[in-house]
Amino acid sequence: MWNERYAKTEFAYGKEPNDFLKQQIAEKGSGKVLCLAEGQGRNAVYLAGLGYEVTATDLSSVGLERTMELAKEKGVAVATLQVDLGEYQIGSEAWDGIVCIFGHFPPSVRTHVLSQLHGGLKPSGFLLMEVYSTDQFGYGTGGPKEISMLYTLNELETMLGSSWDLEVLHQTEREINEGEYHNGKSSVIQVFGRKK
Repeated sequence: MWNERYAKTEFAYGKEPNDFLKQQIAEKGSGKVLCLAEGQGRNAVYLAGLGYEVTATDLSSVGLERTMELAKEKGVAVATLQVDLGEYQIGSEAWDGIVCIFGHFPPSVRTHVLSQLHGGLKPSGFLLMEVYSTDQFGYGTGGPKEISMLYTLNELETMLGSSWDLEVLHQTEREINEGEYHNGKSSVIQVFGRKK
């Protein structure tokens, strides 16, 4: 499905970065950032343009090819890594930042990924997430059609625990206009914080 979606001429979710990402990270920066389930690279390319050393992961080889295409178009460098996140090991204190924009996975994969976020970051490293909440199931404006692949605020609060300095952790409703597949009023959960 993903290779087919990403092979179309138009970028499935557009070429512009996610609004929440732009809001939280707008200044030039440095350090190694991991983008999980990055698709066609719009967020990775944006971060690379700010000066970060970015690695974009995705299951889709076509998505990662489009990431390289977009990086070339924007004149930046992005490393790509084709991985199954159900098996991928983020590493120990390997990253200055981890970004997960609309990374939706089956519950077992989600647990595997979320349980590694804290350990994968260096001290004071940042975590940024925007994902669809379970309330999104009724909106029909984007996201998985399986409710088990959507998030609840309680789940994220429990998984993240008290080992973060969280500036943002909330569920909100907002208008999203990101390419063909994310369009309209949506229910999302946003997270931004740093490892204690």
